[in-house]
Parts: sequence; structure tokens; C-alpha cells
Amino acid sequence: MVPFSVLDLAPIAQGTDAGQALRSTLELAQHAEKLGYRRFWLAEHHNMPGIASAATAVVIAHVGAGTRTIRVGAGGIMLPNHAPLIIAEQFGTLDALFPGRIDLGLGRAPGTDMRTARALRRNLAGDVDNFPDDVAELMAYFRPAAPGQAVQAVPGAGADIEVWLLGSSLYGAQLAGMLGLPYAFASHFAPAALMRAIDVYRHHFRPSDRLDRPHLMVAANVIAADTDAEARRLLSSLQQMFVSLRTGRPGLLPPPIDDYDARLAPHERAILDEVLSCSFIGAPKTVQAGIEGFLARTGADELIITSQIFDPAARLRSYEIAAEIRDRLR
Repeated sequence: MVPFSVLDLAPIAQGTDAGQALRSTLELAQHAEKLGYRRFWLAEHHNMPGIASAATAVVIAHVGAGTRTIRVGAGGIMLPNHAPLIIAEQFGTLDALFPGRIDLGLGRAPGTDMRTARALRRNLAGDVDNFPDDVAELMAYFRPAAPGQAVQAVPGAGADIEVWLLGSSLYGAQLAGMLGLPYAFASHFAPAALMRAIDVYRHHFRPSDRLDRPHLMVAANVIAADTDAEARRLLSSLQQMFVSLRTGRPGLLPPPIDDYDARLAPHERAILDEVLSCSFIGAPKTVQAGIEGFLARTGADELIITSQIFDPAARLRSYEIAAEIRDRLR
């Protein structure tokens, strides 16, 4: 069976606030745990009115405290925004609180606009070109401390943390392969380079003390409902969000609307055709056919799904349907 996991952005829906979004995130994590999902990941984004997971390690602690067995972690932490020691301490602390359950996915994008990136870092002297060195430094902090080691991560040294590299391009795929790390591709919003990145990752993979062969996770948007028509209506919230984001107007997650497709301008339709090409929308049979084809095409070892749905109950139902599909694929 290919394991399924959850990527949640702690979406802030119109008419709600960040507190409600974070409560809904915990409810979803508890639901996913009962349904047998392997991981529950949260993503670092900044200056985004509709996303409540900016303080990603804090939200992971919130989810970890409310669950018992599901792995929890970051998908991901945008490492150029941080000193590696800070992340080692944060995730070392999470491992101390929830031993054997913490994942750390690392990305090199800022997760925001450049003005906000500057506010996060105070300057941009440390840039993405330092990413491989920063990853190596961070992973060194997770090794058991050596006698006389001048700088240690406390907590962090000797922590049992599963480190992943994330990406939407060939760069991350090559680096993950060379470092012998598991790799997750962000095909839920940047699918264009998916197949090339998979080839690059597998071609460049070198066994490491963490992994002896390539391990690939791919991401997809899944919006499942009892009927195709209902799922397409639920999809309109995600469609509106992407159009607003790609046209420089990010906002709260909007409620679904009828016949949204008919309202799209040609350039908006082009945006959605590109960004949502790894999305599976519909009734159970429709979604199952899409997921089966996606897994066969990629040969992925894991699937992580995200479901940006306005109504919390409909979101929980979508993950129930996806779990039923997973069980039928055994």
C-alpha cells in the first residue's frame, strides 16, 4: 500500500480567524490519525492573510500535543529564512516532546514575497545559494554531540528526526539525491517539472546513513465528495484562492460559488490549468481513477494530499473518501 499523508496550510476562511483555523487544523489532524494517514505536515508561509501556519514549529507542537501516533512535521521549513541552529533547537524540542514522530521538510524558497523575506532576515546577505551548506550544518546539529563541541543544539543533538528535502524544480531533486535524503515534490501547486525532477532525483541518488535507496513523495490536491458536481463546487474555493494569489491579491479562503468556471477570463483559466494539473476532483470513483494513474505515472513511494475546502465538515469528508480509496488500492 502506498501511504497517504496530509499537507495542511491551516487555511483561514472568510468569516473566521486564525484561532478557528488552528482549531480546525488540530481537528483535521485527529481525524487523519484515526483514518490511518502516515504524516501530518504544515507549511511555512508569511504575509499570507489566508494561512495561519507562519510560526510552523509552534503549530506542529499544537498538533503533536493533540495527537498520539501520527507523524507530525513541516512541509516545509524555508531554511534560508532561519539560522540552522534555530531550526535544530526548535525541532530538537519537538522531538523531545514527541519522540520518534517528528519530520522536518526543508525548502529553499522564502515562502513569501521578497520584501517580507527581508523583514524576516533583516537582510538578504544569506541567500538560497547557501542552501546546501545550511542543510549540512543543520543535519550536523542533529548528530550526537562530540566531546568538546563548542556549539550544540540543546535540545537537538542526537534527535530522532526524519529530514526531507522539498522542491518544485530540478535543483532540490538533485540535492536530495546527492545527500541521500527522501524527497517531496510540490506538484500540488508547481507541477510543471514533476517528471523531470523524479528522474533527476533517482539518477543522482547516493545511499546515505539515513536512506539506502530513493524515497519519493508527491503532492496532489484532492477534493472528494459524494458526487462530481458537489466536488467541483467545493473546488471553486481553491480556484478563487489561486487566481487571487497569482494576480497579486492574496486573501482569505473564500466560500464556494456556483459555475465559477464560466466566470473565468482566459488568462485565469490558463493559470488554473497549469497549477491544478495534479488535482483529483470528484466522486470516489473519479478521484480513485485519478490517483491510481498519478501513482502509476510517478512510481511514488508516498502521496501527500491537501484539500483546501471552505467547509470544515466537507474537508473532513474529503479525507475520509481519500482514505477509503487508499485502502482499496492495497
